[in-house]
Amino acid sequence: MAGKPVRPVNAIDQTRRMLSLVTYLRERPGARVEDVARAFGISEEELVADLDVLPMCGTSFRGGDLLDIDTDGEHIWWHNPDDVAEPLRLAADEATALLVAARAVATLPGLREGDRQALLRATAKVETAAGEAAGASARLSVTFESEGGVFADVDRAIAERRRLWIRYYSPARDEVTEREIDPIRLVTVGHTYVEAWCRRSEARRTFRLDRVAEIKILDEPSAPPEVELRDLSLGLVQPAAEDPEVVVEVGPGGRWVAEYYPHDSADELPDGGLRITLRTPDPASLRRLALRLGADGRIVAPQDLADSARRAAREALAAYEQVETRGAAG
Repeated sequence: MAGKPVRPVNAIDQTRRMLSLVTYLRERPGARVEDVARAFGISEEELVADLDVLPMCGTSFRGGDLLDIDTDGEHIWWHNPDDVAEPLRLAADEATALLVAARAVATLPGLREGDRQALLRATAKVETAAGEAAGASARLSVTFESEGGVFADVDRAIAERRRLWIRYYSPARDEVTEREIDPIRLVTVGHTYVEAWCRRSEARRTFRLDRVAEIKILDEPSAPPEVELRDLSLGLVQPAAEDPEVVVEVGPGGRWVAEYYPHDSADELPDGGLRITLRTPDPASLRRLALRLGADGRIVAPQDLADSARRAAREALAAYEQVETRGAAG
């Protein structure tokens, strides 16, 4: 296959393309991968990524009548086009799920108005076809968490090539910072992230969407420098083999550490806590984590880091007691 780099993925544009692919491939059995990629203006790698998703789509939410599409690397074959060409018949629960989801998506901030209007028109047609089931769906609603709005704004900024302003929480430093970023692509590796060029640090950074406290789309154009997109198949954060290993034990109240810090392993402890093993090029940065955990956790290894964390905790406690003593004396 050609070595053309994969471009940033825009979720809405990809959805449009995949819908068009279904019609295109139905009319061209055995189409060449090279020709289809050229027709859609994408790389062969992007096309193959779409083809990996299409077999999970079909006319039934229950998993039947899925698209049977595969490729040998040179040609694309659709084995059951006639099966999925039958008129769609939605059961009551399927119609309800579809209508509730469609109405929820239509409320997303940042959704382009043309897309919103097209979705509302399609929803109205489904409501008409669903009959009584549409009435049941009207009694249900879905509210997106803040990440949904952040996703829509990032997706829009990528599509329109515009810069973003964000307030971002960094758990490693336990602080919120303001940044201007040029978004490059959205990626999902356990959580959803935006890979971007950070104007504050003048470097490529990755921001987790559920840690974005506030976001604004700016008028300035997004102009990230040319960067080679990383292979994230092995995970978003890939510590170097030579990075020092740190072992942290946390109680039930500190299980959030495994959620926020990339780690090699997280083994269950009898008291409901975790023994977490991770690697970092700067182990000393984890002393702040130990102070935040307090009674909910401790650094086990390496020993010198564990000792320095205990000393820092004792010094912080002593300073606090001095303040309390002065306050009582006053």
